Amino acid sequence: MRTRVLRLLRRPWTAAVAAVALVVSVLVAMPASGAAAAACRVDYTVDAWAGGYTARVRVTNLGPSVSDWRLTWTYTGDQQVTSAWNATVTQTGASVVAVDAGWNGALSTGGTAEFGVQGTWRSADPVPDDFALNGASCGGDGGTPPATPSPTTTPPTTPSPTTTPPTTPPATTAPPSAECGDAVICSGFEDQAGPEPSGDWRFTAPDCQGTGAVAVDPAVAHGGGSSLRVDGRAGYCNHAFVTHAADLSSVGPVMYVRMWVRHTTALPVSHVTFVSMPDSAQGGRALRVGGQNGALQWNRESDDATLPAQSPAGVALSRPLPTDGWQCLRFAVDTSAGHLDTWLGDEQVPGLHADGVPTQDVDQQWLARAAAPRPTALRLGWESYATGDDTLWFDDVAVGSAPIGC
Repeated sequence: MRTRVLRLLRRPWTAAVAAVALVVSVLVAMPASGAAAAACRVDYTVDAWAGGYTARVRVTNLGPSVSDWRLTWTYTGDQQVTSAWNATVTQTGASVVAVDAGWNGALSTGGTAEFGVQGTWRSADPVPDDFALNGASCGGDGGTPPATPSPTTTPPTTPSPTTTPPTTPPATTAPPSAECGDAVICSGFEDQAGPEPSGDWRFTAPDCQGTGAVAVDPAVAHGGGSSLRVDGRAGYCNHAFVTHAADLSSVGPVMYVRMWVRHTTALPVSHVTFVSMPDSAQGGRALRVGGQNGALQWNRESDDATLPAQSPAGVALSRPLPTDGWQCLRFAVDTSAGHLDTWLGDEQVPGLHADGVPTQDVDQQWLARAAAPRPTALRLGWESYATGDDTLWFDDVAVGSAPIGC
């Protein structure tokens, strides 16, 4: 017996794009007495917009314990998976295979794993209903729902409060630990002895210095007793950063960066930067993370290319950086293929994703440059190119060759 619950999550409409998020949960339950037992239950929650989607997949093992898992399904529309997190996902034709990431492979009876996929579609994106775990069907009935659902399996016309999806989608499973492991940079600023950055962290103004300032703050911290405070000032010549001494030129092939950020003023319309990484692929010019048009963005200093495109549709696929609270910002830079991925918390941001296949309003401009980025250092601070004062704090910063959780 299968229950399918469809819910519509509304988003604001803009003048240039009307994004519709369709949230669908597919619950594959245990069959009636006498039928074959289901191997698993799958919750498949999709956030769709015109031409693209992300899906969060939660699989619950209803059978014996396993040390690794392989979930398969078939798309009946024209969906194409372009990337994934917390699992390795491949697609051949309409058939999709998701394999555990290693650290999340063990599933006891009743145990769960969560992962996500991002993809594209053109004409149709129906929800798959033939999930199988390690070759055993999750439905126990061939994946075909009954022609006339019984009253107990028919979703109400108006979902009850217990079935209404949360405003913020549930987070995907994080990597095994938020600890740094063998990361090249692992800093909570606890080793700072005074108000001025010291040790591995040094103040720098990459182009010109003005009234922006950086200090160690013992009164505000995400973890421990201190953080790095940046008083960012508007205007091009007010650059204020700290640079870590670590040479990142051999980190990879995928460089993973995790930091906690807190700030006081919403990202402005004009371009600002708060993470700057010198990039040997640009002759030392910076690969930058910041904001524009009120949303997070990547920017390439050498040609001012942005990810996403700064069209209304592109900006709508990014996210603002919330104020007055600590936010976990993570990104991955593939130094061999040039791919980029960005997460705010455990949500992958669709507009901050470059996978080598040009997508309108996202990475067409970004992919015009063939060279893959090769960051060599990490700088944290503030750089404004017009308006935009802000006060920021950074804490629990890590950079390494393996994913680091929040």
